[in-house]
Amino acid sequence: MSSAIILVVEDEPLLRMAAIDLIESAGFEAVEAADATQAVEILQNRLDISIVFTDIDMPGGIDGLCLAAMIRDRWPPIHVIITSGHTKPPQGGLPSDVVFFSKPYREEEVIATMMRMAA
Repeated sequence: MSSAIILVVEDEPLLRMAAIDLIESAGFEAVEAADATQAVEILQNRLDISIVFTDIDMPGGIDGLCLAAMIRDRWPPIHVIITSGHTKPPQGGLPSDVVFFSKPYREEEVIATMMRMAA
């Protein structure tokens, strides 16, 4: 299986646990963050994160779109997957090379995307 490390950024504990279970069952290692601020701290201290899997709507002033833009600016090699309860990406679009999935997402599609990103 893949050795990619995926940072899961989700403020809802049950959704975060479900995402971690999905990621680990696919053979990836998961690291978790409850919000974007915590995610940035993790990214500053860990050089082994290859994919960030984040929700858009989060508390704390930094949403998933801002987090994705920060990752593009500061850590360009890291791939980003954004999820949202909305059916379409927000108006104004996504940062470059970001993949969007609306919730509820098809788990096999998310895993297939992660596998491609990790290759």
